Formats: sequence, C-alpha cells, structure tokens
Amino acid sequence: MAALATPLRHLLPAGAAPSRSPDPAMPPPTMHRHCALSPSRGRRLRSRLSASASAGPAGGRPTVLVTEKLGPAGLDLLRAFANVDCAYELTAEELRAKVSLVDALVVRSSTRVTRDVFEAARGRLRVVGRAGVGIDNVDLQAATEAGCLVVNAPTANTVAAAEHAVALLAAMARNVAQADASLKAGKWQRSKYVGVTLVGKTLAIIGFGKVGSEVARRAKGLGMDTIAYDPYAPVDRARAIGVDLVSFDEAISTADFISLHMPLTPSTAKLFDDETFAKMKKGVRIINVARGGAVDEEALLRALDNGTVAQAALDVFTEEPPPKDSRLVQHENVTVTPHLGASTTEAQEGVAFEIAEAVIGALRGDLAATAVNAPMVPTEALSELSPYIVLAEKLGRLVVQLVAGGNGVKGVKVVYSSARDPDDLDTRILRAMVTKGIVEPISSSFVNIVNADYVAKQRGLRITEERVLLDGSPEIPLDSIQVHLANVESKFTGALSDAGDIRVEGKVKGGAPYLTLVGSFGVDVSLEGNLILCRQVDQPGIIGRVGSILGKMNLNVSFMSVGRTAPGKQAIMAIGVDEEPEKEALRSIGDIASVEEFVFLKL
Repeated sequence: MAALATPLRHLLPAGAAPSRSPDPAMPPPTMHRHCALSPSRGRRLRSRLSASASAGPAGGRPTVLVTEKLGPAGLDLLRAFANVDCAYELTAEELRAKVSLVDALVVRSSTRVTRDVFEAARGRLRVVGRAGVGIDNVDLQAATEAGCLVVNAPTANTVAAAEHAVALLAAMARNVAQADASLKAGKWQRSKYVGVTLVGKTLAIIGFGKVGSEVARRAKGLGMDTIAYDPYAPVDRARAIGVDLVSFDEAISTADFISLHMPLTPSTAKLFDDETFAKMKKGVRIINVARGGAVDEEALLRALDNGTVAQAALDVFTEEPPPKDSRLVQHENVTVTPHLGASTTEAQEGVAFEIAEAVIGALRGDLAATAVNAPMVPTEALSELSPYIVLAEKLGRLVVQLVAGGNGVKGVKVVYSSARDPDDLDTRILRAMVTKGIVEPISSSFVNIVNADYVAKQRGLRITEERVLLDGSPEIPLDSIQVHLANVESKFTGALSDAGDIRVEGKVKGGAPYLTLVGSFGVDVSLEGNLILCRQVDQPGIIGRVGSILGKMNLNVSFMSVGRTAPGKQAIMAIGVDEEPEKEALRSIGDIASVEEFVFLKL
C-alpha cells in the first residue's frame, strides 16, 4: 500500500451500527483459518446470517457481484446473507455498468478493479473482496478515497502452496517431468535422467512466513537440512521447527536447493539477479511458487546456461501466461506449471469460504482483520496527526532496512515525546503505521489500524510504547517519535545507540517528516525519496567527494546533513537522493578511504 498521504475516509458501511475502535489493551481481532468448510460450523453461520439478512441498505438485502468462479461453500454463505449476481468474464465496460447496482464485489486475480470502476460505482460499492492473497489488481488508493473497504483471503491456500513447492522440489530432483515427456515420446533414457537425493541436502527458504514455515516442516520430514532467511521471523518459532535463521548471503551461498516464499515488493523485485546467482553454490536448484517478478528471468537463463543453476522449478512468471516461445519455459533443465500453487479443491473451497466471511462481516459493519486498506479513523484525529502518521511509517520503513538479518526482529519500542497529557494523545494509529512501515516492505501483509496488532502478533513482533513528557505547549501533539529495535544485528553500526539497539528518531517540520537522529548522531534530513547514510572519519573534503560521485552519476541530491560526535572523530552523513544510485556509485562511495560504512535506504 502506498504511503498514507491523503486523509482516510470513514469506511463503516452506510446504515451499519458504529463499531468501537480497537482497544490497544485488547487482543487483536481473530482471523479464522479454513482449508475446507466445516459442515456444522457452516450451518451455524448460515443460520445466524439468515436471521440478520435484513442488514442490507434501507432494511433490504445487499447485493454482491461475483465476477470470477468461487467455490460453492463461499457462494452458499453469500446467498444466505445477500442477493448474489454471478457474472463471469465481464469486459471493463460491462463491469463499470454493473458496479453501480451492487454493494460488494468479489473477484479473483483476473478482474481489474481500477479507479474507473470505483468512480462508476457512484459511492454505492462498500466492499471489494479478493479471493486470494495478492491485491495487485485492485486500486487501493482509489478504494480508500471512495470509502470502500478491501478485504482478502490470506490463509486458506497456505498448505496447498507449500505442498506444491515440495512437489516441484521432488519432481525437479528426480527429473519427473522430463522423463515423463521422454517416455511418452517413445524413448527409454534411464541414464540421461539420473537424479539427486534430498536426504542430507541443504534447503534455504527465502521468506519464512506461513507458506515458508509449512515447506520447512515438510522438508525436515524428507531428511533435508533446512535454513531460512527472513528479516523478522521469530527465532523461537524457527527453532521449534528445527530451522536455523541465517543472513541472506549465507542462505544463498550454502544451499543445495533454494525455495522462494517472499512477496513481490520494491525491495524483492528482481532480487535474484546476476549478482545474486554469482554468490550461489555451483549446481544449486531453485523453486519459485511465490511471485515471478522476484527473479530476473534473463539472469536465471544465464545461470542455467553456465551451470551455476543446475535446475529450476517455476510455478510463477514475470508475465503470465509467459510467451509461447519463452526460452525459460522451453529450457530442458526447467520444470514449469501454470501458477497452480493454490489449485487444490480444498484450498479453493477454503478461499471461497474465507472471502465470503470477510465480505459479509464488512457489509455488517464489523472491523475486519483481513482489511488491506485504511479503516475507519476519526476525522479530527486524522487532521491533527496526519503528518505524524507519515513520519511513523517512514521511520518503520527506514529502521527495518538497517537490520542485517539472522536473529529476526522481535522487540520494537516506540517512544513519543510530547507536552500533551497522555490521555489526550491517541497513538494507536501511529503504532499501526510504525508496524506497517516495518512489515510491508518485506511482506505480503497490508497493515492498518484495524489489523496492526494482529499482524504484529502473527509476525512475532512485540511492540511497546513509551511517553516522554516535555515542558511546552500541548497544542502541538508530538515533538518527536523514536523507533528502537532491540537484540538485532545492524548492517550499519552507526545506527546503534549506546544501549546496543538500532535507534532512529524523526520530527515533523513544516508539515513534512524529517530524520533527526541515527544511533547517537544528530542529523537533519527530509524523509522523502531515498536516503544514503555514510559513517566516516570527520575530516575536510568528504562531503565534496561524495557529492562529486553522485553528480557524475547524474543523481540529484535533495538534502544533506552531517552529525558528529566531536570534531575530527566519527560523523554520519545523511544524503537524500531522488533516485536509486547505480551499484557503481555506491561502490565508489565505499572506496573513499575515510568512509567506514554506508547503506542505501528506500523510503
């Protein structure tokens, strides 16, 4: 979800009773998990919904438009509560014509719910339900502006995706697809398709979330040594499964098999490129049932051709369906399937039921744990805290990029400095935005005030808040926000406080977010665009040399600030840049003798 830059609408459905805002002391909302519809539970829920079917507009039943095939369990549940119109393979024009007549829209991945669709709804559309995890086909910003809640079904296909990853792993190791095609072509080539055993091999799981964890359990049962990389996966959860959390470089350089289970975000797009493949053990095997865009397909082809990658098994592609003449699809050492990760009967029924529950709950005015865009927020709170909301998310997004990995992020402390009485400052949305900033860049989760505590708990994040009472005018809600990460390794040691935790601080100046503290170094740089942090020996000429390098690369420097401990000692230079520097520019900065470390951060 894009950074929160515009006021959020009141998303409570029209005619529904107002729901009490979540109490931070209360446990987060419960997200029901289903692989298939429980008959007894389904009967109870249908009975309850039938009794409350008058919750629709003007006392009537709401109307739900379903544009792609949904399992019978989900359709039955929807029909017990609403009038359901199943209209498949609609053109964009036909969808715009229908959407003004419905209260909810249920889609899968093919239907594009664009800004034009929300505008055509003329304010009637209250809920969009995405039957699945990814919501790339829904314009979240347009939905929020239109006051429409977007919900998804993130849990029901977990087991199916994990099983498919393991199926591809085993099929690839034993050349099942190639041998099958050969035999059906009338050949008997036993010596050509000699495989490799899985027992004792190292499997690196990149992304240790729901699916990654399930893959690990199954891989352990196959006798594989399993490691994982995930910046904030809880060590105790990994240890309970028998998995060691390691750094990204260690994971890819020591693995015999690598299985991808991370979302497609700006930080993971083409993560597996030529440079990444060059760090791998020769003869490694790759499985991808996550997102196609995480792999640079041309780089993978080169790695297959030069023997760095012995085999690949792919369920997802950058372009789907891939071109018929795709060299990657046709490669003899590549096993492919047409995005079948969630394609089991049980998973499809589970997704249908889960999204039906979410849509019905949203139409009734319940706060949904699976909401993926902004929920109900009091207008007065938004008006006052709007710039601090942006600041909180930026600080979370910045601090998580300073983590080196290995141990995972567990303890997060947010410190608010304010002259206002704590009872007059509701920080729930700020806490939610810090969580959002930490989780979203490296996760498929979408975080807001409704589901922030739930997401944090699921991710093993323990978020605490502290208040520092200042003297001054209580008219300004906050002086500063600090975010601390405890018990983690930092890829930039200058960000460590005297207590050993990663610490960043920000303030709002002129309505814009600013970074004011990194570790023990005071800085003053706008949190816009991207940021380069350099720690160097404090001596003349360093600023000019760094600026010269960026200038030669035609990179515009928007802000620059230097903080130091004492003249001639250590200093941190914070540089705001509009675009991401080329790797050559970053290497040149690192080659300056006085620069001891540097890091590039996307904001």
